[in-house]
Amino acid sequence: MLKTIPRYECILEASRRFPDLDPSACEAFLHLLRAGDDVARSREEYLAKHDLSQGRFTVMMQLLDKVEDRPVSRTPAELADLTGVSRATMTGLIDTLERDGLVTRKPDPVDRRMMSVHLTPRGHETLHEVMPGAFQNMASVMAPLSEAERKNLVRLLSKLMRTGILEAKIAGAA
Repeated sequence: MLKTIPRYECILEASRRFPDLDPSACEAFLHLLRAGDDVARSREEYLAKHDLSQGRFTVMMQLLDKVEDRPVSRTPAELADLTGVSRATMTGLIDTLERDGLVTRKPDPVDRRMMSVHLTPRGHETLHEVMPGAFQNMASVMAPLSEAERKNLVRLLSKLMRTGILEAKIAGAA
C-alpha cells in the first residue's frame, strides 16, 4: 500500500495545517502500516505458490490439532468465530477449499441440520507441505530483530490491540 513513508519533517509540516495530526503518532502508524503490508505481501506470495490464500490457510490450520497432528472437525460458525470473518466469508472459503479437495463438509451425526468441516487426507498433506516454509517465512521476517526486540514488539503490539486500536474502532463507530 505505501511505497515510501513521508519524512518526519513533512509530517511535522502537515501538522501545522492539521492541528489534530500528532506527528509522532502519524510516523509510528505509517511505519506500522508499511511493515504490516510488507509482512502480508511476503506471506501471500509464499502461500500463492501453493494455491492458497491467507484465509484458506488459516481455515485449514483451524482444522488441525497441532499438538497431536491430526485433523479436527469444526462447524462453519466455529471457524468463522475462530478466524474473525463473517459466516458468509467463511462459506466462500470452505466452498473453494472443498472444490480443491482440501476439506469436506459432512452432516453432524447427532443433528443433521448441522454441518461440520473436515480436512481431507489431501488437505492434511498440503498443510504438511506448506507449514515448514510458512514457519521459515515467519523466521526470516523476524530475523533482523533480537529475541529481546521481538518480545518488546509483541508487548507493544499487544498493548495497541488491547487499547488504541479497539478504542479507535469504538470512537469511529460513534
